[in-house]
Amino acid sequence: MTGAIQDGVTRPMTAVRAAGFTKAALRGSAFDPLSQSRGPAPPLEAKKKDSPEEKIKQLEKEVNELVEESCIANSCGDLKLALEKAKDAGRKERVLVRQREQVTTPENINLDLTYSVLFNLASQYSVNEMYAEALNTYQVIVKNKMFSNAGILKMNMGNIYLKQRNYSKAIKFYRMALDQVSSVNNQMRIKIMQNIGVTFIQAGQYSDAINSYEHIMSMAPNLKAGYNLTICYFAVGDREKMKKAFQKLIAVPLEIDEDKYISPSDDPHTNLVTEAIKNDHLRQMEHERRAMAEKYIMTSAKLIAPVIETSFAAGYDWCVEVVKASQYVELANDLEINKAVTYLRQKDYNQGKDFAQASSYADIAVNSDRYNPAALTNKGNTVFANGDYEKAAEFYKEALRNDSSCTEALYNIGLTYEKLNRLDEALDCFLKLHAILRNSAEVLYQIANIYELMENPSQAIEWLMQVVSVIPTDPQVLSKLGELYDREGDKSQAFQYYYESYRYFPCNIEVIEWLGAYYIDTQFWEKAIQYFERASLIQPTQVKWQLMVASCFRRSGNYQKALDTYKDTHRKFPENVECLRFLVRLCTDLGLKDAQEYARKLKRLEKMKEIREQRIKSGRDGSGGSRGKREGSASSDSGQNYSASSKGERLNARLRALPGTNEPYESSSNKEIDASYVDPLGPQIERPKTAAKKRIDEDDFADEELGDDLLPE
Repeated sequence: MTGAIQDGVTRPMTAVRAAGFTKAALRGSAFDPLSQSRGPAPPLEAKKKDSPEEKIKQLEKEVNELVEESCIANSCGDLKLALEKAKDAGRKERVLVRQREQVTTPENINLDLTYSVLFNLASQYSVNEMYAEALNTYQVIVKNKMFSNAGILKMNMGNIYLKQRNYSKAIKFYRMALDQVSSVNNQMRIKIMQNIGVTFIQAGQYSDAINSYEHIMSMAPNLKAGYNLTICYFAVGDREKMKKAFQKLIAVPLEIDEDKYISPSDDPHTNLVTEAIKNDHLRQMEHERRAMAEKYIMTSAKLIAPVIETSFAAGYDWCVEVVKASQYVELANDLEINKAVTYLRQKDYNQGKDFAQASSYADIAVNSDRYNPAALTNKGNTVFANGDYEKAAEFYKEALRNDSSCTEALYNIGLTYEKLNRLDEALDCFLKLHAILRNSAEVLYQIANIYELMENPSQAIEWLMQVVSVIPTDPQVLSKLGELYDREGDKSQAFQYYYESYRYFPCNIEVIEWLGAYYIDTQFWEKAIQYFERASLIQPTQVKWQLMVASCFRRSGNYQKALDTYKDTHRKFPENVECLRFLVRLCTDLGLKDAQEYARKLKRLEKMKEIREQRIKSGRDGSGGSRGKREGSASSDSGQNYSASSKGERLNARLRALPGTNEPYESSSNKEIDASYVDPLGPQIERPKTAAKKRIDEDDFADEELGDDLLPE
């Protein structure tokens, strides 16, 4: 029973009327509270694809996709494709704005999308070096008041002006951007101030740059600011401020916690975590930061050390002491090595080595283990450096008795016999060493050098050819081969090896001189000019190279060019008599009015020279006999040294092609050319080998470039 029917209305069983029953229900209607008898609901109406709202949404999606594709292309290095995508996004975004204005009110325009499209377009213009277009696009963003915080983009505009070397505008826009940044965002303000300092440095306004970097170091010290501050004080030459800036750079905290990479306990879980973070991305970033700090400190030390004290050695000592007292203690040894390398570059080999300390350490090593061949070899090296070759040979022999395979001792005893002029024994040592080290360039060179000392040039050439087969690009070996062939009279082979040496190292003045003399001898004046011009660049204070250039022009018949060269030489060397004589002759032969002026200068200069010689002569006549004796003994000593080695006299380089003033212009000089090469320092590899296997040369230490770090953020 569901209930009785009263007055045609179905009554519910409960006293309270349930949902789904209304007073208007008809008599006999079924109980259907969920309206299931009506059937399924009608389908949803399909959206119209051609509606304006749908078109706008689709266009927005396309613009966003183009912006993303542009950014991805930029990250992949395809800058042209990135720019094209950015332009397409800009065009579609403008169409989108016009359509939206027709449908909705201007307040509903998507400003974020417009900003991202314009900003991406300006960035792509900038990386493609289309700076004018980039600046125009940034101006559109900055001038639009609807874009909030757009003023910070003036920093990007300043970066563009900096790339264009428009330093005044770059500083102006940097300062405008600085005004847009609140004091709360201190990190951004520091970066903008660093860019201002970099701009001042590139503009040469070091005092203004110093003010910027001093403010940065007082507010938020960092490595780049400290490094650039040191450079600025170096540029203005303030020694005391250089020291203070270097100390500030040293004091910048690295903010690297090394303790977290050390496991404090034996807990397996803790050890696993420690091992996992030892080489993660954060650890790699910390390594890069430490490497950058060490680079800045080393570069700054090498830069200021030669100028902060009376000598560069004292400057290096000061830097070493400061570094030792800092968190970069390990850099002190690198500075000591760099100090020694600087001595070597200055050809001050004795200062580059601390013989006393080396000798004391060698004694300690020998006393601790008398049968150690490495200790005996190093002790022999210290004795060798002091010139006691006989005693050095005894240490090398003892090292070989303890270890017959000690190649360092065998090599050094060969050098010792060579110094003692016991050439046969030296050759025997190097031949034995060659049997052990078949492709050692040093051994091959020493064998060739001994054959040369034994006046056997054919054997010396043969062994040098083996050196070339091992290291075909060594300019010294190639020039030595040229010298030997020239001594044997084979000019063509000599030219070939001298030219190869010049090709690999075009700054050897002796090689350049020989090549120039060769072309003069063969009457190829034009080719000789390029070598003498290079020599004048290498030695700009030597007047002979410019005179040789002018002489070649004159011999080739180019009198006007010769006249211009002589005039230029006279401006640089106004007291050179030979240059004035040629100017007088050339101007006279060419009928120029300048001949009289140059003749007066020549006459005045010759008179001054004559007066100077008379004064010197009278001073010598008035001096005491003791001075004459000293001069006589000195001259006899120098004469003895010169005549003691016929090899030195034979190899001495001379250029005698410069004609005298009485020679005709049309004919070449009949003087004989003898331009040979001799290395004044002797073979560069002729020095004792240490027991360490790795040999350190000064080329292993590359100079740091100071300008690379002066870049805006």
